[in-house]
Amino acid sequence: MRAIVTRHYKTLINAAEEILGWGDSPPQRGWKADVVFVGSRLRKLGLNFDAIYSSDLERARQTAVFHARRLGIDLVQDTPALNEVNYGTFYKKKKKWVAAHCPQYKTDPDFIYPEGESFRQMQARSVHYLSQLAEEKPQQTILVVAHAGVIRGLISHFLGLNYAQHLKHKVSHRYIGDFQFEGKNCVRYDELGKPSGFVTDAAIEIPFSCPVVSVPAISAELKPASGLSIQPVIGTLGG
Repeated sequence: MRAIVTRHYKTLINAAEEILGWGDSPPQRGWKADVVFVGSRLRKLGLNFDAIYSSDLERARQTAVFHARRLGIDLVQDTPALNEVNYGTFYKKKKKWVAAHCPQYKTDPDFIYPEGESFRQMQARSVHYLSQLAEEKPQQTILVVAHAGVIRGLISHFLGLNYAQHLKHKVSHRYIGDFQFEGKNCVRYDELGKPSGFVTDAAIEIPFSCPVVSVPAISAELKPASGLSIQPVIGTLGG
């Protein structure tokens, strides 16, 4: 399977440098330029997609709907397994405030946010989901619309990187990651849009040949992501 992974449109809360997590926010003015950039790159690359998947948070679902219409795909399939990390009570707090009051913020992947989850739990559910798709649909090319935290978790896992050391890399709204699988294992990674911090911070060079890594099970603590079902959604995006 080949999974092309991109990020949702930029929201007002993103622009305000506030924590978003499982909350949601309207798109920022000018959001369409980033999404059109990604869509144009995908068309220029001549990729033919078999399906589109997204998290079930509105900003990702609506971005996926935008791409689906331009690509001529009738259905977007969403799942909480691809949701951003649940920051719990830190929703809408300034990122600088959280960093000052919570030293584990983006330093300790095992820290569970109050009334939320840890980065490690988020990574486990998203890696498990994508790996299962890869095993079930080995011949397909899919588009995945997710979140910066999810993307960092996927890259760190499949490239065999120390997760704690890679929680702060920038992931643009023009990011396009290219994950190529053999069975459940990602064997090659590349970036086709605006480079992520993994590349600009010299953490990796692309294209990257991935090591074989084990796929973690979904944590028993992840109640929202257990017994996952894929719910079809199609809607409209204003702006």
